[in-house]
Amino acid sequence: MNSFLLNQGILVSIALAVVGLAFAILLIRQILACSPGNDKMAVIGDAIQQGAKAYLNRQIRAVSLIAIVVFFIVWYTRDGLASAGFVVGAVCSMVAGYIGMMIAVRANVRTAWAASTGSHPALKVAFNGGAVTGLLVVALGLLSVGVFFLIVEKMAGARAAIDALIGLALGSSLISVFARLGGGIYTKAADVGADLVGKIEQNLNEDDPRNPATIADNVGDNVGDCAGMAADVFETYAVSLIGGILVGHLTGPEGNHAVLVYPFVLCGLSIISSLLGIAWVNFVKQKATASLVSGVAVAGIISAGLFKWATDAMFPESIVMAGKTLTANDLFYCALIGIVLTFVVVWITNYFTSTAHAPVRRIAKASETGHATNIIAGISVGHHATLLPVLAIAGSIWGCWDLGGLYGIAIAVVSMLSLSGIIISLDAFGPITDNAGGIAVMSGLPEEVRKITDDLDAVGNTMKAVTKGYAIASAGLAAMVLFGSYVEELKAYLDLDTIAFDLMNPQVIIGMFIGGLLPYLFTAFGMDAVGNAAGAVVREVRRQIQLKPGILTGQDIPEYGQCVDIVTKAALRQMIVPALLPIVFVVGVAFLGKEALGGLLIGTIVTGLFVGIAMTSSGGAWDNAKKYVEEGNHGGKGSFAHAAAVTGDTVGDPYKDTSGPAVNPMIKVVNVLAILVIPLFFKKVTGA
Repeated sequence: MNSFLLNQGILVSIALAVVGLAFAILLIRQILACSPGNDKMAVIGDAIQQGAKAYLNRQIRAVSLIAIVVFFIVWYTRDGLASAGFVVGAVCSMVAGYIGMMIAVRANVRTAWAASTGSHPALKVAFNGGAVTGLLVVALGLLSVGVFFLIVEKMAGARAAIDALIGLALGSSLISVFARLGGGIYTKAADVGADLVGKIEQNLNEDDPRNPATIADNVGDNVGDCAGMAADVFETYAVSLIGGILVGHLTGPEGNHAVLVYPFVLCGLSIISSLLGIAWVNFVKQKATASLVSGVAVAGIISAGLFKWATDAMFPESIVMAGKTLTANDLFYCALIGIVLTFVVVWITNYFTSTAHAPVRRIAKASETGHATNIIAGISVGHHATLLPVLAIAGSIWGCWDLGGLYGIAIAVVSMLSLSGIIISLDAFGPITDNAGGIAVMSGLPEEVRKITDDLDAVGNTMKAVTKGYAIASAGLAAMVLFGSYVEELKAYLDLDTIAFDLMNPQVIIGMFIGGLLPYLFTAFGMDAVGNAAGAVVREVRRQIQLKPGILTGQDIPEYGQCVDIVTKAALRQMIVPALLPIVFVVGVAFLGKEALGGLLIGTIVTGLFVGIAMTSSGGAWDNAKKYVEEGNHGGKGSFAHAAAVTGDTVGDPYKDTSGPAVNPMIKVVNVLAILVIPLFFKKVTGA
């Protein structure tokens, strides 16, 4: 078995990726076989589908123009193989988001109809819709990296294949930033605009068909939380896998194939455990939160067992990496740390964003005394929410470094991201249930159906926050690996034994300050974009209601397409500048020297981690605090506390669904690009 995994491990992982893809296709068939409901539901569902498809097609065209420019830059900086990798990464990132979204917009109407028969049937349809996205992400990620690596390795050797994978990492990361930002601006501009006029000014319920922005709001859930999240986690998954391969190559013993194959094997085996976790949610009846969390637990436990078997088989003898002797147990414990960190982050994020716990209820209570106290409480929760995840990440880095050095940290990241198949199922579950509730209201289904979809939506909000916390925490670990890869690649390219990033060196400090600035500037542009676009939606909704007062009485039909057009144009126009900021910063600082560029990476990782966790936690807590009030607490719907909670939710929307989660791929773009530009800026002949 040892020789089999060593020689055929990558092919085995590719075969398991194909299995994951096959199961995704089976789930698609199963979802489409469910009833889409009555004629009115079909019309509403079709409007959401068409809006989502139109936006994503326009986004792809806009991003493709920028991608072509970057393609030639990669070709000039590296070579044709790296630029080919860039194309592969970019295309797969787009495909993962596109297909996942197109299934989600079909699962939403079927979830609404399934809710008329009970909570568990609706949960199954929504979760399976999310599982399609999850399986697509891991299957396409593993297939793209594995197949591309094998092809280039056969053509030009292992070193050339690894260099080409850096291009693939950049392609997936760059597209992810655009998908996250564009989708986030779209969804939150529509959501905020709909809430400000509909709920606060006109006292309309969520997703009331009389609100002209309601279709745009529902479209946004799909292009932001489905397509954007899928592209985000695809790049995190692919970049983490590539990081493990790169570190194994740079620090491992020459000729040891096991350190390159091991990350592939871990990712392949986790597809098996994710499939079993998905089956658990489908066949074991529990309450929604318990069902979803236990599905992840099942996947994690099975993965741990499979990892132990594979590690013992692949490393029967100890190996020496970067002067450190590693045993099979050392590597297994690093993989186990990655799994444990996943559960720790899930638990922490659930505590800070679930209606069942004190932080959300504290925000709801603060709403009784006004809008300002709600905002203060929400910001406070987000800041408090940084403590435990950062301590957990720091502890994981310490433990993995002690066990396995930089390669040990890389294995923990790969282990953590290998569970993406089941974790992303939870994330896409959220927008599907949110859309299902909107369709239930707009099509006039009974109140008890909306009650079921509301309960599932509250769970979905927590799951979305959990998966964002998971993505950002994994980004913190992955960025450490990528920074280490930058250092090792720099040493190898310049033929240096050591490179010191001395804090007394002004270049390092300057780089750290500039890097620390980047996440703040990046998120500020995202918030500005949402605010500007939401303002345009507010003005349009007011215009329509003033022009056609019959909209509020049901005599006139709103012009839904106007709001869809506004947010589509705004998202495409305003995503460009922030998405290009990482490229500008890396290239600009690279002129200052290799130490300054290293400082930039450190500064971006540190502040980006805190900003990302704080924003996503605050946003999730604000959203569920509003739902907690709407359940009848602190005065319920229509009360003063409810108005304050809606304000908090509208502030939290761009926090949790636009700027906060977009920090994750932004960190990766900065680190991958820094590795990519080493030959361009730092020359051996000058001593760099």
